[in-house]
Formats: sequence, structure tokens, C-alpha cells
Amino acid sequence: MELGSWLTIAAVCATGAASPGPSLAVVIKNTVRGGRTAGVLTGLGHGIGVGIYAFGAVAGVSAVVAQNQDLQRAIELGGAAFLLWMGLQTLRHAGAEITEDTGNRSEQRSGFLEGFLVSFLNPKIAVFFLALLGSFLPVEADLTERALVAFLAMAIDAGWYVFAALLLATSGAAEWLNQHNLWLDRCLAGLLVGVALFLVAFD
Repeated sequence: MELGSWLTIAAVCATGAASPGPSLAVVIKNTVRGGRTAGVLTGLGHGIGVGIYAFGAVAGVSAVVAQNQDLQRAIELGGAAFLLWMGLQTLRHAGAEITEDTGNRSEQRSGFLEGFLVSFLNPKIAVFFLALLGSFLPVEADLTERALVAFLAMAIDAGWYVFAALLLATSGAAEWLNQHNLWLDRCLAGLLVGVALFLVAFD
């Protein structure tokens, strides 16, 4: 593969990762509530979830998900239920005291799982990577190059959300959000519940 192909694929993956949505909301929530480590683990979990679909696209598994509407819908409903649960939990604990970075290990452990499930329960990622391979990956690319593309996509996604968590934790933004945690929790809960209801009603 030529350098231009790699740069194009990296740019497309970076654009997809940086798009705002429930994934970023979960990273923000966990960084503010659990500190830097929880935010970083959320980003890593999200990247692994994306990586499963990326490597699945290389292996042909993602095609099964993309072409099976019933399977897609089942995964989407699972994702909607998870987002709804997270939103209601966030609303339930809105305004609760925020833990320090080293103070709440359960927030850190749950951050990884939440990041993973937010991405894994989104079958549209499978469609995205199939389109990526079909549109930007040269036909002559061998299996090793395809696997490297999948790894690149996973690394970019995880890297973006880890960067977002670190930026929040080190810039003072997390501290400011901590001081306004009641409204932050309400806004994030509203976003998560809204996305969940949208998936159920309109997708």
C-alpha cells in the first residue's frame, strides 16, 4: 500500500472517532467521576470494541452483521437498553460527590466496560469499516495490510478518547465540571436517554 492510502484511511478513521456523540459523553462522565485513570480506561475499552469490528471487517465477520438486519436490530436494541440504563443511573446520582482520581477503583473498572459496550453495541461500526475497506483500501492489499488497517483504526479510536480524557483531567476542565456536576450529570443523562430512545423509535 502507498503512503497516500494509509494517510487517507487514517484521516477517515480520525474523523469518525472525533465525531461527538454518546461515546464522548461516556468518556467525559467517567473522567469527571472517576478521574484520569477511569477516563483513560474508558477510551481503551472503546478502542477495543471498535477494533473487534475493524478486525471483523478484515475477516469477513462484520459483513454478516451488516447484511443481517435482524442481528443489527438486536444489537442496536441492546445498545439502546445499555445507554438508557447509563442515562438513568447518571440521573439517579446527579450531583453526587465526585471521587478523586485514586479514590474510586469501581469507577475505573466500570469505565473500561462502559467504553467497550458503547462501541461494541453499535453495529453501524461494522458497516463503517466495510465501507472503509471497500472505498479506500486498494484491491491488491494483502491480509497483513488489511490487518494493519484494522489495528490502525483501533489505535486511532482509542488514542482519540484517551487524549480527550487526559485533556479533561490535566487542563482543569474536569475540575470545573466537578464544580458543576449536577448540571453536567443532568445534561449527560439527557443525551444518553435521548440517544437510546432515538435508537428504539427511529432506527
